Amino acid sequence: MNEQLKQWGWRPFFEDAMAPYLAEGYVPGRVVLEHKHIYRIITAYGEVLGEVSGKLRFQAAGREDYPAVGDWVAISVREAEGRGTIHGLLPRFSKFSRKTAGAVTEEQIVAVNVDTVFLVQALNQDFNIRRLERYLILAWESGAAPVIVLSKADMCLDTEDKLAQVYAAAAGVPVHAVSALEGSGIGQLAPYIQSGKTAALLGSSGVGKSTLINRLMGSEVQDTGEIRSDDGRGRHTTTHRELLLLPQGGLLVDTPGMRELQLWEADEGLSAGFTDVESLAGQCRFHDCNHHNEPGCAVQEALRSGALDEERYQSYLKLRRELAYLARKEDVRLQLQEKAKWKHVHKQMRSIKPR
Repeated sequence: MNEQLKQWGWRPFFEDAMAPYLAEGYVPGRVVLEHKHIYRIITAYGEVLGEVSGKLRFQAAGREDYPAVGDWVAISVREAEGRGTIHGLLPRFSKFSRKTAGAVTEEQIVAVNVDTVFLVQALNQDFNIRRLERYLILAWESGAAPVIVLSKADMCLDTEDKLAQVYAAAAGVPVHAVSALEGSGIGQLAPYIQSGKTAALLGSSGVGKSTLINRLMGSEVQDTGEIRSDDGRGRHTTTHRELLLLPQGGLLVDTPGMRELQLWEADEGLSAGFTDVESLAGQCRFHDCNHHNEPGCAVQEALRSGALDEERYQSYLKLRRELAYLARKEDVRLQLQEKAKWKHVHKQMRSIKPR
């Protein structure tokens, strides 16, 4: 396979799925930027603009069936035009999704085919351990390895206290305190972004992702915003997702900051993010314990002794309720979606006149 594609993350994982497309004359490409209805794609022919074929659009059942930044696709290239048509979407080995903001129950794909998810949390007054728990749940669910990056270390006077909170909420997850402004701690991130490996930067608006990217890229490729004095947040500067090739050979997905992070299909992520709570639940005398007033409840005992933090447990309950509510809404949405799909098919069949 073309060495340029390997530099952009091509690996044996995709080869079997690509084989049928190669037989039809299509080539692989990776989506590096998504515009409205059009994609910027890296191929062996260089960078092209690609559109989804009519067949692929017709077969798509939902958002996850369309390409996203980081996806590998099968594309026919019109080299002279610098354009192409996307005919297929290759399997993803990881996918970070959230529910779209607002009342609509729909998936929003944030990053795909990433090896490492950098969860960026600022160490200034915007520090929020409950928000970090949400990111961790979705990171575990994604299939990528989470790494916590505590930014703006130069603005923090109680770093050790905040580090202790993070270690308690994210047992076993690597944690790195950095200052992109001063350059301290940046070298700790190098092992995660080696040649051919892809990392995604995820975090709330204003946590310093753009400044961090500029430091990693070695140039001012992203605008940065001023810090507000009232809440310590920076101005939201990134407006789209983009896959960047770093000078050292790794790849980095920059994403817009998120003011709202709602869960999406994260049952396994919840278990991985709250292993302490679920381990305690497994020690209760009764397997159907509700962890209220039942005798022999290990969870209530841990809360009384202080072994389990009350706020962390309440966060776990809140996230579990949120997932249950989402599952109920998603079931209704899928039923309506299936009904609409068959209505469309029947309408098309009626429009075909017999010869």
